[in-house]
Amino acid sequence: MIEELEIKLDSFDPGERKDALLALCEMVRGGRIELAPSDTKVNIHCHTFFSYNTYGYSPSKFAWLARKAGLAVAGVVDFDVLDALEEFLEAARLLGLKGCGGLESRVYVPEFSTRVMTSPGEPGITYHMGVGFPKAKLEGDRGEFLLGLRRMAQQRNRDLMGRVNKHLLPVELDYERDVLVLTPSGNPTERHICLAYARKAKKIFGDDKALADFWSQKLGAAASDILPLAQTCPRAKRRNDKEEWSEGRDLLNTIRAKTMKRGGVGYVLPDKGSFPLMAETNQFFLSAGAIPTLTWLDGTSDGEKDIEELLEVSMSTGAAAINIIPDRNYTPGAKDEKAENLYEVVELAEKLHLPVVMGTEMNSPGQKFVDDFDSDELSPLAPVFLKGAHIVYAHSALQQQCGLGYTSEWAKKTFKNVAQKNEFFEELGCSLKVEQEERLSEFAEDVTAEEMLEKAARDP
Repeated sequence: MIEELEIKLDSFDPGERKDALLALCEMVRGGRIELAPSDTKVNIHCHTFFSYNTYGYSPSKFAWLARKAGLAVAGVVDFDVLDALEEFLEAARLLGLKGCGGLESRVYVPEFSTRVMTSPGEPGITYHMGVGFPKAKLEGDRGEFLLGLRRMAQQRNRDLMGRVNKHLLPVELDYERDVLVLTPSGNPTERHICLAYARKAKKIFGDDKALADFWSQKLGAAASDILPLAQTCPRAKRRNDKEEWSEGRDLLNTIRAKTMKRGGVGYVLPDKGSFPLMAETNQFFLSAGAIPTLTWLDGTSDGEKDIEELLEVSMSTGAAAINIIPDRNYTPGAKDEKAENLYEVVELAEKLHLPVVMGTEMNSPGQKFVDDFDSDELSPLAPVFLKGAHIVYAHSALQQQCGLGYTSEWAKKTFKNVAQKNEFFEELGCSLKVEQEERLSEFAEDVTAEEMLEKAARDP
């Protein structure tokens, strides 16, 4: 019964998800399910099925699994939408989980127009985030900007699919029938399109040999590169209880690389009008109550080799945190360039007093649910990651309840410097209990940091 309820947490029907979560919570209260005590592991960068989660996780499913595993703080991030935010925060409150939510997009940085940053092969374009949004429903200019992000992304997808369709004939997609159905709210990504192509090809060719021959010819890749090494797609495994290379990681990644990324038949070099400016995106994040956050990939691109300059540019327009995906930046037991870069960027973030936002994304097969904080490589960095998560959680709770978050006017007036502000938000994030969040609604602009800490931490 527990497994059945957990599967229902991924339903596209929000009512079914809510009923399943309530039933699981009741089983916890009745002693039929034991949840792990909270530890020091965090993941505040997990995509949900509102953009693309390789395991099909809904916001409720991720909240449930995060609480079940004992994560200290958990957070969702989706591409170009806040569709997961309200559901995730509600689920987190039900479960007693410290939670937060954000948005990721791609932006244009004029100062780096000739340098590649975090978007491979795309000079001037970088992934960018806002974290700790207090609410999803935005009005006025903020609502229009958010809607514009979705529209811009979907138009890019449609144009891309049209170009790729011509190359992959007879495997041709219809955006409404084949792609939109893979999402609960009409926000597919490139990864959804790759999955749709894989499924359409399987339907047309059926036979494994004919299917392999088709992909080998269209992708210019040897069948051995996409067949034997293919890993099971978890959703496919759940449907058929067997491995299916036709939806495996190697095939999906090859489709994306060969048809949608630079050098691929569907790729068109974006110009500065294809994406919003980083500066205007930061202003949107700030006006919506989120913390603008620069993303960091691995430090190997031309732009990221100039990370101090990139941070200076982003911070000048409002960026106040940095996002890192640790798992992709080290090989256990091996010292290499990426691992050195990881330590260097964390050291730089500490020097600049930038909270570090981190997680595993889970938008590609094989990615972990949570990083291995006990590994030799990550254990020295774990306190920095935990501190960043507590800062973002405290901001999220304060911004929701009284508008006095990390980037608020109250914070600017209250703290002498960023280091002092970080110390306060970390302490509040550590001590605040989920069931005490509503107490924060009593605070106004004249509250002191000391008063806030004392009242928020007081037992009922």
